[in-house]
Amino acid sequence: MRAHARQQERATLTDPTANGAAEIAEQKAILRGHMKEIRAEAAARDPDAGERLATRFPLKLYERYGPVVAGYIAMRDELDPAPLLARLAGQGARIVLPRVEADNAMTFRDAGQGVASPILEKGPFGLTQPSAAAEIVRPNLVLAPLLAFDARGRRLGYGKGHYDRAISALRSTGRVFYLGLGYAQQQVDVVPVDRHDFLLDWVETPLNSIPLFLGRAVAR
Repeated sequence: MRAHARQQERATLTDPTANGAAEIAEQKAILRGHMKEIRAEAAARDPDAGERLATRFPLKLYERYGPVVAGYIAMRDELDPAPLLARLAGQGARIVLPRVEADNAMTFRDAGQGVASPILEKGPFGLTQPSAAAEIVRPNLVLAPLLAFDARGRRLGYGKGHYDRAISALRSTGRVFYLGLGYAQQQVDVVPVDRHDFLLDWVETPLNSIPLFLGRAVAR
């Protein structure tokens, strides 16, 4: 009986689906605070991370899932995708960026000429985003920032659910490859998740490629 009780306790601590919503929210909040520090330290130690990410990014992913690629404009200590987006644009990619709409939904809109584009404006939560006048375009390859990820593809963001709802909407109309960008130090053993959290298919860091969907297939 005691052994069975210990097994149940370990399952509760390591399997986020075994916990209630309030406990999962608390676990996420604690992990966010910790991972913000980890990411800030990683960014400070590796100022050329964005360039190295762009150089080693596997173009096979773009060739399979392009030509419309959703990127983002980095804020705070997020891994900067600008060099990668420039490389993909040179390959013929059409770059779109996320926009948080008035109803809190996230759409993807044409990025124009990038960071210096006049169609960009300040948005909520510190975002720089396309204006409402920019064209909505559906991407098949979505690059997302993150605070943490694990080997099953669970992603920790900022808690607003924008990417999860956007991926859900996109997948209701076709295929989407969901790719996280981050530092290798942002990988953790377990990310707590809710039912609405979507798993990443892949993570790219300045050091390595992590094909998460292959690991899930093996686990099955």
